[in-house]
Amino acid sequence: MGNYTRKQWLTLIVFCIAQFCNAVCVSLQAPFYPHEAEMKGATATQYSFVFAVFELVVFTVCPIYGQFLERIGVNFMNNAGIFTVSVSCILFGFLNRMSGPTVFLTFSFIIRIIEALGNAAFITTAFSIIAQEFPLNVASAFATLETFFGLGLIAGPTVGGALYELGGFTLPFVVLGCVLMVAAAMVWYFLPVEGSLNRPTSRYSVFSLLRKPKIFLFAFTTMSGSISVGFLFSTLEPHIRPLNLTPLEIGLIFVLNGFAYAVSAPIWGRLCDRCLPERAATTMGALTVTVAFLMLGPSPILPIKNSLPLCICALVIHGLGFGAQFVATFSGTQKDAVEAGLPDDLTTYGLVSGLWNSSFALGAFIGPSIAGVMFDTIGFGWGTSIIALLHLLVAIVTIFLSCYYRYYPDEDLSERTSLLQRSARGSESADSTYGSGCNSTRVSREDIAIVTVD
Repeated sequence: MGNYTRKQWLTLIVFCIAQFCNAVCVSLQAPFYPHEAEMKGATATQYSFVFAVFELVVFTVCPIYGQFLERIGVNFMNNAGIFTVSVSCILFGFLNRMSGPTVFLTFSFIIRIIEALGNAAFITTAFSIIAQEFPLNVASAFATLETFFGLGLIAGPTVGGALYELGGFTLPFVVLGCVLMVAAAMVWYFLPVEGSLNRPTSRYSVFSLLRKPKIFLFAFTTMSGSISVGFLFSTLEPHIRPLNLTPLEIGLIFVLNGFAYAVSAPIWGRLCDRCLPERAATTMGALTVTVAFLMLGPSPILPIKNSLPLCICALVIHGLGFGAQFVATFSGTQKDAVEAGLPDDLTTYGLVSGLWNSSFALGAFIGPSIAGVMFDTIGFGWGTSIIALLHLLVAIVTIFLSCYYRYYPDEDLSERTSLLQRSARGSESADSTYGSGCNSTRVSREDIAIVTVD
């Protein structure tokens, strides 16, 4: 990081602050919203979908934002997204003034959906800008951003709970929403809107990326890691309840996992930028998560019993593992997308960011959805064993694919590189043509990319 320019440092600092405040606002509801909803007469099944719909909306719109990034304008979308999250957070604080479960839940859904739309716009553009500004350090810069996001997820419920005890339901949403609005103003000041509304829509889509097996596997790995996090946060508390811990001790147990992720993410990013291939990092991460979930259950196939030290150790190991998965999949997808023939510019970064965030959101939606069912039907131990099996499958497939491409490299890669080089040389002359005996036809870099990807 020592060789960053002043502009890069400024960009990274601004987005880290905004990412932290954004994570605080989207996560602060967890400690006290369920209690407020039950006071209004809502059931657990009803208000749990208020949390789930957030991830479902992010999963749906992130690829769309990524494809239309340049058409709308990257800085405009970024500023509008973070401002929308801040306003939605403030409005969420006035839900306690709604009477009856129907009105309360209806407005909860509406505000949460709008907040998800803004959050998706912000994270998609933020990751795209980071990829553009740090072409040689994508993994490190992304990991730094994710570290502050993880710290925000830790601080959100903690600060929100303290403000809730101090001033009731409205205070935490208004205070933290206003803090995010200040961060939004800071982003607007340092990253002014650019005139990009007249730029054409990208000719690629997320499906162009998913046609590549290597990129598809990165997306599946991201989703699997997100499933593990969602499963954990939905069922860990009832699992450790028999240990007779105090509320403070339970809160610290949850913090351990996020802290391990926040500490390890920059290390994984540095390794990926310097010497560690992304597929090797995802394999290591998947195997680490496998071990963590087998211990956390503990799995019925292991001759060990549940205990507090075992849970603490497993949660720390899990934080280290999914840190490797999330950091490596983003930088790996970006590199493989360019290798596949997509242009190395903001349009591709937008698609990559949209795909990554969509994969993460899908896992965050699936994880809690299946966690309760598994917990009630087969128990926590077998449930964690299934999640461990999923990550073991990810590791095996990644190893197989890496070996396959090592001994059977992509045959189109050398031809594609040659085509791009000839295209770049030919674009300097208005009379340049591709191939002999053909009509004079200009071949652009984007046209070749379309052929090679599609």
